Amino acid sequence: MWTGRNFAGKITAVKAYPLKFRSIYKQRIWGGQKLRQIFGKDLPPGEKIGESWELADLPEDKSIIINGELKDQTLASAIEQFPVEITGEPYFERPFPLLIKFLDAQDVLSVQVHPDEETVKRTGQGRPKTECWYIISAEPGAVIYKGLQKGVTKEQFAAAIEDGSVSDLLAKVPVEAGQCHFLPAGTAHAIGPGLIIAEIQLPSDTTYRVFDWNRTDERGKPRQLHIEQAMESIHFDMVEDELPVTTIGRLVSCKYFIIDKGHQAKNCETLLSPGELKTLIIITGCGTILEPAGNNVEFRAGDCLLIPAAYEGAIRFIDDTEYLTVTI
Repeated sequence: MWTGRNFAGKITAVKAYPLKFRSIYKQRIWGGQKLRQIFGKDLPPGEKIGESWELADLPEDKSIIINGELKDQTLASAIEQFPVEITGEPYFERPFPLLIKFLDAQDVLSVQVHPDEETVKRTGQGRPKTECWYIISAEPGAVIYKGLQKGVTKEQFAAAIEDGSVSDLLAKVPVEAGQCHFLPAGTAHAIGPGLIIAEIQLPSDTTYRVFDWNRTDERGKPRQLHIEQAMESIHFDMVEDELPVTTIGRLVSCKYFIIDKGHQAKNCETLLSPGELKTLIIITGCGTILEPAGNNVEFRAGDCLLIPAAYEGAIRFIDDTEYLTVTI
């Protein structure tokens, strides 16, 4: 049983259980409606939804719990009340150190970069953002742009910005479902059309666009670029050959997060041991996390569940299920 103090100052007791969250939908010029088709997301009809934020703790976007006794509270408020039980740490530094999204790229995204810790300190701008992309589905011929071609210099890149040929200097990488691509902060990158992606990243929305394919918005205006900030942030020695792609087992292990890929057959059952905060991203399949008191938590493809450090139980996989486990 968790014991904490709510915002009215009352002592509360809550039994540890897996937390589910309300999706936060983001309209994007390159988005679509495929997250409804693939995951059954209740998207606003007719809007180009490019991102569904599944776990967030940013100033203007905070995940809301949708199940159990903490229903309708934010993730941040739940952790404030029960830091040890949820995170395993008595003093958990805010914000929550992950931002997890599903992306629907129906058109190509801008060429962009996110700053690393050193760039943020040097410039005094933004928040660092290292990320990875797990490819959920890919149309034939789908690609991502991942780092620079070998030998590209800062001067060559600056000239390409001027003449509109930035894409010629990027590493164009064919992709397929099941791949995980790691992109440390400082990597110039873009996502091509025809991709559904699970993105796991640091809790930052700092994005510097350096090229947008000469595209305009619904009012006929080009989107804002951030060329000076991007040039400060790009690592010009970051080439595709040095950026790993993985497909099985441990997908990513960096200083910010660890991602493991799991697969369980229909009707299998596995234990969830206490002691470590875990986040489960369900890619395919469905199942139930069993509660001793009978308050089971059901899940399906497209769900993101936070498993508190204090929780102990079992998962029953009702169907063949593929999932990602993220630890910090």
